[in-house]
Amino acid sequence: MIPDDQVEEVRARADIVEIVGDSVKLKKAGREYSGLCPFHEEKSPSFSVNPAKGVYHCFGCGASGDVFRFVQERMGLDFVEAVKHVAGRAGVPVREVKAGRPEEEDPRRPLFEANAFAQKWFRDQLLDPQRGEVARRYLEERGIDEETAERFGLGLAPDEWHGLRDAAAAHGITEDLLLQVGLLTTSEKTSEPYDRFRGRLTFPIEAVGGRIVGFGGRIIGEGKPKYLNSPETPIYHKGQVLYGLHRARHAIRRDEVALVVEGYMDVVALSSAGFENAVAPLGTAMTEDQARLIRRYTGKALLLYDSDRAGLKASFRSGDALLAQGVHPSVVTLPEGEDPDTLVRALGPHGLQRHLNEAVDILDRKIQILEEHDYFASLDRRRDAVDKLLPTLRSTADPALRDIYVAQVAEKTGVQRQTLEAELARAREDRVQRQLEERRVQLPARQPAAVRARTMGPEFSLLRVLARDRKRRHLLLEMALERVGPEDFKDPGDRAIFQAFVDEPELEVPPPGMDPRVAERLTSLLAEPPHDEQLAHAEREFNAAVAALEAARLAREVDEIQRRIEASTDHEEKLRLIQEKKRLLQERNAQGLQGGGDYARRLARGYHQQD
Repeated sequence: MIPDDQVEEVRARADIVEIVGDSVKLKKAGREYSGLCPFHEEKSPSFSVNPAKGVYHCFGCGASGDVFRFVQERMGLDFVEAVKHVAGRAGVPVREVKAGRPEEEDPRRPLFEANAFAQKWFRDQLLDPQRGEVARRYLEERGIDEETAERFGLGLAPDEWHGLRDAAAAHGITEDLLLQVGLLTTSEKTSEPYDRFRGRLTFPIEAVGGRIVGFGGRIIGEGKPKYLNSPETPIYHKGQVLYGLHRARHAIRRDEVALVVEGYMDVVALSSAGFENAVAPLGTAMTEDQARLIRRYTGKALLLYDSDRAGLKASFRSGDALLAQGVHPSVVTLPEGEDPDTLVRALGPHGLQRHLNEAVDILDRKIQILEEHDYFASLDRRRDAVDKLLPTLRSTADPALRDIYVAQVAEKTGVQRQTLEAELARAREDRVQRQLEERRVQLPARQPAAVRARTMGPEFSLLRVLARDRKRRHLLLEMALERVGPEDFKDPGDRAIFQAFVDEPELEVPPPGMDPRVAERLTSLLAEPPHDEQLAHAEREFNAAVAALEAARLAREVDEIQRRIEASTDHEEKLRLIQEKKRLLQERNAQGLQGGGDYARRLARGYHQQD
């Protein structure tokens, strides 16, 4: 069984539209999505999905339920298996405990509980008639009403050194725990921990599932730093969280666009004005993980950063990160000296909407700025302009959009399209080489045999199962990655295909930038019919392929250690290496990998015949 709190976290973070969309072609209809029911035959759509409530219902056959029920019915899984599958899709780690045994304590739970206590304490200080008076008046002046402040959980950290620390101690929360989550800090002047947030409005930072992972603090009045954030902790990694996404995700899907702003107050102010689809990266520019979060809910983003030099730089960096994840960004140019917060207070919702309607494509905005600075007036400057535009071309994952961008840059700069394409191809090769080096895998010299059509061996067998078993691909990948990784694929083409499945389990077409010959092989694999009628055979093929790859890896490791034993002249090092070799042999034998069964041995023979 899986603990109830984890089931609820998975349910909260699950994207039911995305998961149902794997089986049903959904079309947006108001705040819901509709399509043909997957549980009975019909010609007119009577099946609907409500993302806000996280449920589906068919008005024809009566089928209904939540995301877990849908996965159970479509994939033939029991409840625990369904929760695990959805958790894998949502990126939520889950633990399973056996019935009748005491539940294993989540080691992170005390950290979340410490943040929850701090949130309630900060909130109580803001609501205190005397202590919170100045802060409440400040919020009122900023146009933040009580309802919005409550919805976002805004609080107050009093200008005291030990207010939170002493309150937490009275409830049995230790200093060590508060230090772990960044609520206390220390300095060179004193070893005694003290409150990190003092004299500030507090903004709880929530993960997509709703649990508080950190805090932001905004000084009340004048002072530095203006904003203070929680440090990196075991439960808070700022590059993996978007402020406001927990509340904004349904509005983002409904409006089909995300408003990306710089700060906490911008998100809160826009929400108060009716723009509920605003989020903010916890820094000035967006990370790859944050862009991937946005892609789960929409393919379009509007960037509302400051219009000064730093804001434009952050806009373009964020835009490139979004383009790399398949999100099309546009830039909203705000009047000089204004940000979304001040603008919506000065002009109201309609005034801000006018600026949103005038948003300019990210590449068009770059070209506008280059034109303003005469970058196209001379040969030398045009060359500099190309260098400034290339990062956006390189980042664009959408092939159609990249094609449009390349044509646009070629026309504007006078550089031939073929030259730009060649530059992009070189950049892709360099990126692949860097990724392979990071995984300690060397890219071999180009050889036609390296990407030839494949018909045998465990690599091909594993990829074939993954390609054909679309319904269980995510689960199969999780199982495979427990034992093997991309580096265990000797063929670079097969390695690239496996990595593509890891990056995008729902893959239906080759990803942008893939070698054409490898893409052709992947297309052929994906064109094969599903495994629906041959599940038993597919499972045997999958298990045998994984076992053979794992056995081959262990064999290589044993051979390498043996080589080092023979080359070593240090007696102690030899003894250590011998023990390591013994451990690997025991691991191989314990897992039954010496041969992997008759079928696995046949696959392994095919694997070695590739050499």
